[in-house]
Parts: sequence; structure tokens; C-alpha cells
Amino acid sequence: MTARRPGRGGAAAPDHQLGGGSPDGALLVVGDVITDVVARHRGPLAAGTDTAATIRTVPGGAGANVACWAAHRGGAEVRLLGRVGADSAAWHERELVACGVRPRLVVDPEAATGTVICLVDAENAAERTFLTDSGASLRLAPEDWSDALLDGVARLHLSGYLLFSEQSRALVAVALAAARTRGVPVSLDPASAGFLVELGVDRFVTLVEGVDVLLPSRDEACLLTGLPEAADAAAKLSRHVPLVVAKQGAEGALVARSGTVVAHVPAVPATVRDTTGAGDAFTGAFLAALLMGAGPEAAAAEGCRAGAVAVERVGGRPPVDA
Repeated sequence: MTARRPGRGGAAAPDHQLGGGSPDGALLVVGDVITDVVARHRGPLAAGTDTAATIRTVPGGAGANVACWAAHRGGAEVRLLGRVGADSAAWHERELVACGVRPRLVVDPEAATGTVICLVDAENAAERTFLTDSGASLRLAPEDWSDALLDGVARLHLSGYLLFSEQSRALVAVALAAARTRGVPVSLDPASAGFLVELGVDRFVTLVEGVDVLLPSRDEACLLTGLPEAADAAAKLSRHVPLVVAKQGAEGALVARSGTVVAHVPAVPATVRDTTGAGDAFTGAFLAALLMGAGPEAAAAEGCRAGAVAVERVGGRPPVDA
């Protein structure tokens, strides 16, 4: 449902909850809902003149994408809390519902829905450049939260993009505290190596204290630890977060616990068209698998399968059955 708002001026989860969950509970995702403008061009951009491209406008946002991929896997209810502008609230709600997600979208009275321009080199789809206007997405704030959102929820996932504004950081703190009080395990995806540099590694580590599962990309894991190798970085992070799953794209995923990499899950071969949202696909499928009782390694394998489907599509969402 869409919530309209006027202007505004515990103990850690038990270890067994990290790798397996209750199939009777829902997944609640709190994160960004974004309009993606994906421009696929061939070769380098021509400065000062035209570059031919295929351009599509599609629904996106890391949080929304994760929710859609989790719902796409099936087997569990998936909910999403996000903030959008009035300009596209109805469209985003329809798209989320079509993916099987139960959205609760707060409509911002002032800011437009966030927009990301994704520049994708069609000859090397791994090379992407993002131009980001976060818009309403990072204006999600504590007053948009209610502890009742956790009713019936077995897992809470937080988009790391929420850490990049004061308002949404405050929401993260409130949601994390509420989840810990109820014993609901919490996962978080760091979201962006570029924004992490601006936020600061030490500050990030402090903000995610109490998170049970961390899902960084290889670049994010290395940035957060200062280590050049993903395996070493994942192992180090798992001394601070009980379960770390480092996404490595074509090299699969690493699962680390208690300072040790316990599994290297291979990627699934795919013909790459657009890597936008591939990490979100992994995260959504991984969390859905955990929710249905899978262990971390099996859940990571589900994530790799979803990632392979994602890179063969344009945009960050799963296919929707007609």
C-alpha cells in the first residue's frame, strides 16, 4: 500500500538463525526505490557530441530490486518499505506488486523519486557508470518506521544506501534496534564503494554494529578492510559480522564465518548484457533461500543462479510472468 504523509519538518540473533530460517515468516526489505534510466552504448562515450545508445526507463533501486528477486524465488512473503515522490509512486507500486512484493511506499511531499542514469558499455557490460540523484529515497526517516512492520517478519534486510544520509541513517538505527529486540536477524548490503569512501570505513563499521549478515561486493569488502584479496577481506569482515557473503560476479561468491572462508560458490555461466542489479538479484535470492531453511552455501548458490539470470536482462528486476 502507499502511505501518504504531510510535510515534515537487545541481544544478537542466535547463530542458528544466520543459516536457515522459518518458512512461516516474511522478509522485510527497507531501502531505496529508484527510477533507472539505462543507456547501453557501444564503445567509449564521445565527449562534446552524440553517442548512439539504446535507452530504457525501468524501475530500480537496490532495496526494491532485492525485494523483487526475493519474491521471484517464491516460497515466502516479501514486504518493502521505501520512500518515493508523487511523480511516480503509482507506477512503482504497480511494478512492485507485479513482482509479488507487498510495498509500503511513503510518498514524499517535496522530493521527486530518486533517479539513476546507468551508462552501460554494450561491448563490455561489466563497465558501468552511475549518475545518481537519490531524491526521496534517502529521505526515509524514523517517523516512517513502525515496530508493527516487523509483525510476522522472520528476516529484515537493510539497503546500505540508507547509510548515506542523516535521515535514513537514523531510520537504520531505529529499525536495527527494533529487530534486535524481537530477535529478528538483520542483513545489510553496503551498496556502493564510492559512497563508502565518502562515509568513511570506520563510521560504516560503527553503523552496522549488530548486523548478522553482511553482503558486500568484492570491491566493497576490500575497501572496508584495506586488503587486496577478496578472500582475506571476507575472512576479516567475518570477525566483526557473524556471516559475510562476498559477491564476486563471474567468480562466484565467498562465504565466511568466524574469520575463515568456509565456502567458495562458483558462478553460473551467463551471456552478459547488463550487470545492473546483478548483486541485488544475488542478495534477494540468497535471503529468500535462507528464509526457506537453506544453509549459507546453498543460499549463495541460489544467489549465483539469480545473478546469472539478471545479467542476461536489461535493468535490475527479474522477469515477470505474463
